[in-house]
Amino acid sequence: MEYLIVKWLHVLSSTLLFGTGIGSAFFLLLASLSKDTAVVAKVSGYVVIADYLFTATTAIAQPLTGFWLVHLADFPLSAAWLYYSIVLYVIAIACWLPVVGIQIRLRNLARDAALRQAPLPPAYWRWFYAWIALGIPAFFAFVAIFYLMVFKPVAFS
Repeated sequence: MEYLIVKWLHVLSSTLLFGTGIGSAFFLLLASLSKDTAVVAKVSGYVVIADYLFTATTAIAQPLTGFWLVHLADFPLSAAWLYYSIVLYVIAIACWLPVVGIQIRLRNLARDAALRQAPLPPAYWRWFYAWIALGIPAFFAFVAIFYLMVFKPVAFS
């Protein structure tokens, strides 16, 4: 029973991690493309909050529950599918960490522009493109992790 509870926690936290990430990225992308500074300021503020509440907590829960599952299931740490999952997770988190700071900058730039009733400044767009550049590899890393976790391919064993 303990295995199933830990597995449920792992799946739940991965769902929250990926879902919050893709959802907040979608809304920040659409808000930014609208170029409505008031909308961008509001949405980017919500994205920062969601990152702290959901992404940060589940980013910590994932390796904890994952290694607990490895222990309970007696999976060898030498299994290639597990190794590649860990490498991909490190890549995804390495992309996400700077994104947190970028989202705070985007929020601050948008709030400032909204207060001044001015368009989003060029700095906003530079940081926005960096945000996209980091989000793309993180997205594909998480998709690959889901594949490896579900299928545990023999070719990776």
